[in-house]
Amino acid sequence: MNLFGVLDVAGSALGAERLRAEVVASNMANLETTRTAEGGPYHRHFTVFRAQATPHIPLQLASFGPGFGPAFRLAGQPGGVRIDRVVTDTAPPFLRYQPGHPDADAKGYVAYPSINPVEEMTDLMGAVRAYEMNASSVQAAKQMIQQSIDILK
Repeated sequence: MNLFGVLDVAGSALGAERLRAEVVASNMANLETTRTAEGGPYHRHFTVFRAQATPHIPLQLASFGPGFGPAFRLAGQPGGVRIDRVVTDTAPPFLRYQPGHPDADAKGYVAYPSINPVEEMTDLMGAVRAYEMNASSVQAAKQMIQQSIDILK
């Protein structure tokens, strides 16, 4: 992979991790939401990542001829990551006994989202760290490109 390919891969990961962090932030913001427009409590969301392969074959691989070319075309080249979908968690809400709450049922229980703040913060920290690592790989690639240009001067 060339240095510009590194930028493509890291750029796609930066976007995916940003969306992952936004989904986690939304979960945390709705931790106590007992009523939504759809009815019932908020449901936790999470992201599903998918690897993507670039459709092109580098020139040096294409020069191998008919023997190796198809194998490289089938394998594909790394092309980064993307969010495949955002999934709604199907875990049932947990109930708290709060008879004075406006959303309490006939028995006095209120349905709250099934969101564990510790898990959400752990997921957010993972997204932030992955974002930082990809940002540092972009910086390293930029420095290598600049050094290559300086050598060619």
